[in-house]
Amino acid sequence: MPAPVNDPRHQLGREGERLAERHLRGLGYKTIARQFGTPVGELDLVMRDRDTVVFVEVKTRGDRKFAEPEDAVTREKRRKLTRAARWYLEQARCAERPCRFDVVSIVLPKDGEPQLRHFLDAFEVERGPR
Repeated sequence: MPAPVNDPRHQLGREGERLAERHLRGLGYKTIARQFGTPVGELDLVMRDRDTVVFVEVKTRGDRKFAEPEDAVTREKRRKLTRAARWYLEQARCAERPCRFDVVSIVLPKDGEPQLRHFLDAFEVERGPR
């Protein structure tokens, strides 16, 4: 279940998505969609890097106390992202276009600068049920 809009975790996540998008746009990516909902899950950012459709999963934490943010992109999460991306590509009628999955990991400490790591082509498409 998603966190309510006024939940600090929700606000932290949205701030991370804004920072990730700014970073990626600085690299020349073009934004296609933000928080794109599908019947099988949400895609944080859908972007274009030249001719490639890039599905970006953003993981944001306030610290690294328990784990790195990117550790939350588990095998099950990758499967869900793959299903959502397939749905998007079919609906947008661009299934023939090259695509990939990037992960942006962000730590937003209360005191200090944001720490961002971009994992280009972070994982292969998960095979399995749609």
